[in-house]
Amino acid sequence: MKLQVDLNADLGEGAGHDAELFELISSANIATGFHAGDSDTMHAAVCAAKEHGVAIGAHPSFFDRENFGRKELKVSNEEVFDAVAYQLGIFQAIAFAVGMRPNHVKPHGALYNMAVRDKKLADAIAQAIASVDPKLILFAPDNTELARAGEAHGLQIAREVFCDRNYLNDGWLVPRTRPDALLRDPKEAAQRVLRMLHEGKVRSVEGRDVDVRGETICVHGDTPGAVEFARELRMQLEHEGVKISAPQSSL
Repeated sequence: MKLQVDLNADLGEGAGHDAELFELISSANIATGFHAGDSDTMHAAVCAAKEHGVAIGAHPSFFDRENFGRKELKVSNEEVFDAVAYQLGIFQAIAFAVGMRPNHVKPHGALYNMAVRDKKLADAIAQAIASVDPKLILFAPDNTELARAGEAHGLQIAREVFCDRNYLNDGWLVPRTRPDALLRDPKEAAQRVLRMLHEGKVRSVEGRDVDVRGETICVHGDTPGAVEFARELRMQLEHEGVKISAPQSSL
C-alpha cells in the first residue's frame, strides 16, 4: 500500500518566507491573531493557500503576542474554550469570504504543549472546535490528552510528528529552552521522517527508540532554514513514492 502523508507549516506569523513554503506544503496552519497575525495576514494567507491548492487550518493560541504564544500561562478552562472558539470564528469568517473552508485546527505553542498533558485543557480545546465545526480535523500527537479529548468529542484526528524538533524518551519534544531542541540538518530531518513513516520510530536525544505515529508532518515556519527543511523533506518523500496530500474529513 502506498504511503500518504500531509506536510504542514505554521504560517501567517511574519517569518518572511510564507510564499516559498506555500509551494511545498499541503496544509497551512494560519495564525489567528492571538500570538501573531491579524485580519489582513489571515486574508492574505488564505488567498495564497487557495492559489496553491493548500488546505487551511486555524492556529489558535493563548493571547500572548509578547511571548509569541510560547509561554505557559495559568488560564481557566472556560477562558481557553472562549479563546479557541473566538479565534476559530474569526478565521472561519475570513476563509468563507474568499471561498475557502477550513479543514483543520492545530493549537499553537504553549497551548498545544499544555493540552498534550492536561486533560481538562485538552477537553476545553476539543469542545470549542466541536461547537464551531465538528468536521474540522484536529492535529495532535498520538497517545496524548489532546488526541484523546478530540476523539471523545467526535473529532477526526490527524496524528502529528515534527521534522525539525528533537524528541525525549517520553515521546514528547525537547523544550525550546534547551540547545538541542532543534534539528539543524535538513537531510537528517528528512531521513528521520522516513523512518517515522516506515517504522513508526524516532530516536530520542537520550538514544532510545520512541514509538510515533505520523499522519501529518510539521515544519515550523520560524525554524531557521524552514524552506530548506520543507524542500528536502518533500523531495525525499516523493523520491520514496510517498503521496503528499492534506487529510480529508470523513465526518
